[in-house]
Amino acid sequence: MINKIMGQIPGGLGMGTVIICALIAAMAGVSGAATVSLGIIALPSMLKRGYEKKLVTGTIMAGGALGFLIPPSVLMILYAFLSKESVGKLFAAGLMPGLMLAGIYIVYIYIRCKLNPSLAPALPAEDQVDWKGKIVSLKALILPGILIGTVLTFIITGVTTPSEASAVGAAGSIICAAIYRTLSWQVLKDVLMDTTKLMGMLIWITLAAVFFSRVYMGLGADMVLEELIDDLDLSPYMVIAFMLLCYFVLGMFLDDFAIVFITVPLFVPIVEGLGFNTIWFAVLFIISMQSAYLTPPFGYNLFYMRSVAPPEVTIYDLYKAAIPFIILQVIGLALVVAFPQIALWLPEFIYGPL
Repeated sequence: MINKIMGQIPGGLGMGTVIICALIAAMAGVSGAATVSLGIIALPSMLKRGYEKKLVTGTIMAGGALGFLIPPSVLMILYAFLSKESVGKLFAAGLMPGLMLAGIYIVYIYIRCKLNPSLAPALPAEDQVDWKGKIVSLKALILPGILIGTVLTFIITGVTTPSEASAVGAAGSIICAAIYRTLSWQVLKDVLMDTTKLMGMLIWITLAAVFFSRVYMGLGADMVLEELIDDLDLSPYMVIAFMLLCYFVLGMFLDDFAIVFITVPLFVPIVEGLGFNTIWFAVLFIISMQSAYLTPPFGYNLFYMRSVAPPEVTIYDLYKAAIPFIILQVIGLALVVAFPQIALWLPEFIYGPL
């Protein structure tokens, strides 16, 4: 579909990949899903069409990280649970920055490929389709778009809890599969088994993260960190920068669940004490985690991509591929810091003053 709609533009498949990553983020709510899925599906296709491997892999890894920010983000739900914030408000706050970052990636890919078309060649003229064919191919997005929009609307407006909305999404997915004539007992069985395995894994990760955070707090490390911040005598914005740096560094070594359990109970009261909006801070935290997941040498998305990439794509290629997108994410982070309304406009529009 992306091939038909955007293939005639240099870098069009890369830009389309970012859009698909955003859609997968809105369905999966995690980072690894889009990275692995598109690493399997889109990466070989784009390499075959002559796309430069570092541009392709960087695009997929950065696009996959949008799963942290674009609702329904699992990490936001966990943050809301620990900080006693509204899940709907957090989801509303993450939507605009997530779309902004996706737009930044698309503009970057377009400019690079415009300056150097050999990085991502356009489709040959004989493979291009007219506007009628492009519009027809968009039909594939109608049902997924309705399903995603329904689930997010239910959560953000408070019609249902996240758990109830996920049940609506699951039921809607079954209906969509039936409409597309891909539903069978075997498919349903496989989905249920995969979901059970995934939830079992997440439960153990959560238990381990809770245990680790309790040991961390029990040893007094939280007090040491709080005293360190006090002793440094930093300005409020410097304290925020210090916290984001902590997230950035921790994200290269620890699982995101562990980081949330360790830092949120410590940092959120400090942020409130400094007079900052904690929902705004949550968006900064999520963007920092995205950047950490791309940062060499231990960023998780680097290894997700390496696990599905062909042999000619080395881990060093992935390190180089990630750097431009880390810079773009830092730019996005700086924009949200400088203009908090990027994150706060939508929740304030829906819920009133925060």
